[in-house]
Amino acid sequence: MKKLNNECLLETYYKAVELHLESAFIRLLCREIKRRNLQIKKHDVSDLSA
Repeated sequence: MKKLNNECLLETYYKAVELHLESAFIRLLCREIKRRNLQIKKHDVSDLSA
């Protein structure tokens, strides 16, 4: 996780949520996002497909 830059981490999180991936994976991403003090923006699904 530490090698993933902030932008890629957030994109991965948004895509994981969009695709309804494993909740444990999404929690792992959330923990890392919080550890880095990043903000998760609430997007609708149309924003995620870009």
